[in-house]
Amino acid sequence: MPRRAVSRMAFEPLYLAYLIYFNRDRDYFECHEVLEELWLEQQRDPLYKALLQVAVGLYHFRNGNVRGALIMLKQSSEVLRGYPPVTLGIDLEGLARAAGEYADRLEQYHGHPFTYYDLTIRLVDPVLEEAVRAASGSIAPQLPQRRGPQRPERAKRNQNE
Repeated sequence: MPRRAVSRMAFEPLYLAYLIYFNRDRDYFECHEVLEELWLEQQRDPLYKALLQVAVGLYHFRNGNVRGALIMLKQSSEVLRGYPPVTLGIDLEGLARAAGEYADRLEQYHGHPFTYYDLTIRLVDPVLEEAVRAASGSIAPQLPQRRGPQRPERAKRNQNE
């Protein structure tokens, strides 16, 4: 069953944050954090889950987890291919293709290792481009980037330092 295009007059702030963390900061942990929240708000929409999985796949590979990266990137690519080429103001077809090519390379990784590289989500909607530009001023990079979830007491202690 073909998926529907998700169009919005105004883009969700959590989606904008995801794009900023993904393209500007390459902070895939924060991508996961913000998009998971939106995914839950959107009744676990498979499109948001697949976008989240692209970030998780890159996060895994950057941290040496080839198997986890392969699983996430392969699954996300398969789901993203079921949507129109331009969805949510981005080149979804290009992202699906890039995630699929990454997964293909990861399948051969042990025989043909390669250096980690980032992906970029191409924004194609001028309204989205402007919204991302406007939101980027109010979204500070997480420095240093988190390597995983923090316990509440540790997060509070880090804020007080």
